[in-house]
Amino acid sequence: MARWRKPTKEEIRDRRAAIAAKARAGTLRLPEAVAEMRQALGLTQIEFARLFKLTPRQVADIERGAANPTAQTLDKIGRAFGFQIGFIPIAAGATTASREDEKSAGPH
Repeated sequence: MARWRKPTKEEIRDRRAAIAAKARAGTLRLPEAVAEMRQALGLTQIEFARLFKLTPRQVADIERGAANPTAQTLDKIGRAFGFQIGFIPIAAGATTASREDEKSAGPH
C-alpha cells in the first residue's frame, strides 16, 4: 500500500481549481465538497477540524452526510476556497427532469 504524502503546492492549486470548476458548473455538492476541500488542502480530518475550529466528529459527520452544518460553519470552510454560501438556480433541464420523475412516480 502506498504511503500518504502531503500534496505539493502545485497539486493543491490544481485541486482547488478543480473544485472551483465544479462550483461554477453547479456540480459541487455537500458532503463530497467538504471532503474534496479537505483533501485539496492535504489535511487529515483532525487537522481540518483544528483549522476551522470544529471537532473531528463534526468533520466526519459532514463528509458522510450525517450532519446538518450551520451556515456559519459552511461559510468558514467556504471562505478558504473563495466561496460564499447562497442559493443558486437549478438548470432548466434539471427542473424539467425532476417534474417528469414526480409525474411518472404516481401515487403509492
